[in-house]
Amino acid sequence: MSTASPTRPGGLPSPPGRPANKAAEARRPRADRRAWGAFALLAGPMLIGLGVFKYVAIGWSFLLSLSEARGTIALGHWVGLANYQTLLSAAAFRDSLLQILLFTLFIVPVTFAGSLGLALLVHRIRRGRAVLRTAFLIPAAVSYVAASLLWKMCLFNGLPSGIANMIGSWFGMSAVPWIQSTHPPLYWIVLVTMRLWLQVGFYMVLFLAGLQGIPRDVYEAAALDGATGLRLLRRITLPMLRNTSVAVLMLQFIAAFQAFDEFYNLFSSGLSGTGTAPVQTPLVYLYNTAMGDQDYGLGSAGAFVLTALIVGVTLIQGRITGFGRNEG
Repeated sequence: MSTASPTRPGGLPSPPGRPANKAAEARRPRADRRAWGAFALLAGPMLIGLGVFKYVAIGWSFLLSLSEARGTIALGHWVGLANYQTLLSAAAFRDSLLQILLFTLFIVPVTFAGSLGLALLVHRIRRGRAVLRTAFLIPAAVSYVAASLLWKMCLFNGLPSGIANMIGSWFGMSAVPWIQSTHPPLYWIVLVTMRLWLQVGFYMVLFLAGLQGIPRDVYEAAALDGATGLRLLRRITLPMLRNTSVAVLMLQFIAAFQAFDEFYNLFSSGLSGTGTAPVQTPLVYLYNTAMGDQDYGLGSAGAFVLTALIVGVTLIQGRITGFGRNEG
């Protein structure tokens, strides 16, 4: 007596046994090994380079900061925290920390306000918005070294033929040695204007992205309630831009503490060739210590001190502004 084979819904006979599934399961480990092999072949060189030139270098730099390494990057005599004590007791390093703190407290609010104002202005323009956005963003692609040389040799070179002095002569001003002037310290004008020119356009684009993410019906509802002008900006725009504003502030603080190129290239020849710059940042001080004096142990210690300072300021800012906090 024959038994009917089981059928699937729709009258189709079921396949006898599961040989196809067993064959697929047997082929899956081989396919997985090929996928992992392709991944290792493609990503392996990048991961090896990242590990050697970043993480191994960071670890080696930390060991150098705990040893006396002069003229060589080989580990020398173990000195523990002596390099950190020497660095923090150096008046020049403490002065550089104070100068970069003052620079940060001034340049961050100015850059923030300028980029936000430009973003609001460009966002209201209907025609030519892409052209304006590109025009303001182009300086962000310029090298800091090239901009420093442009500011030093053309705009604020201290000669009567310099652009800044030429414009000042139209209003009866005499030629001013902008970079060499310490009383008053006019070199801060050179530093601030250059950094604004380089960074405002980049942060403006970030604010534009945030403005474009605000629904228009929110503005329409607020307009029906009679909100216009500054009230609309204060009640709608700024609260909706909170996350973007916090991110921009964090990026600006980090960039300010990492300032190097403009300070080094503007003041590389010092005051009137004396070799003493009127202002320097911690990175400039550490560069001169590590590369000029070849004291790699002290330079490595300074790098970790500056890193700890940046991380601390970032954490404090994140704590105050609630960055990363789940608001849902």
